[in-house]
Amino acid sequence: MYNKIMVPVDLAHLGALQRALQVAADMARHFKAEVCYVSVTANTPGTIARTPAEYEQKLQGFAQEQGRQHGQPAGARVYSSPDPVADLDDILVKAVEDLGADLVVMGTHLPRRLDAIMPSNGGKVATHTNVSVFLVRP
Repeated sequence: MYNKIMVPVDLAHLGALQRALQVAADMARHFKAEVCYVSVTANTPGTIARTPAEYEQKLQGFAQEQGRQHGQPAGARVYSSPDPVADLDDILVKAVEDLGADLVVMGTHLPRRLDAIMPSNGGKVATHTNVSVFLVRP
């Protein structure tokens, strides 16, 4: 049913993504699907890496470790942006198309009032792509 699962990750917040990562691994195993971990980083030095290239190396290492740990094919794709927070939704929508993903598994937060003004990233991906989006709450 699903062949390529896209999983947005932020290497600075992996602890908050553990449930989503496990769900993605379980679904990939069930459907014998490939997983692609996607991340958006700034063009400027950050807490995880000094450059987008260094961030990409770290994400590739993370993807390889996840693939070994869960016994599934895994890849990684990094997008860089001058303002990752502002561009995140649009980049995730573009990544779905770039990768040919047919399922997105992503962590989310509990609903809050601010969501009426600023919709969640998952909501944007779900409304601007034709793929299934599985949101995993902490």
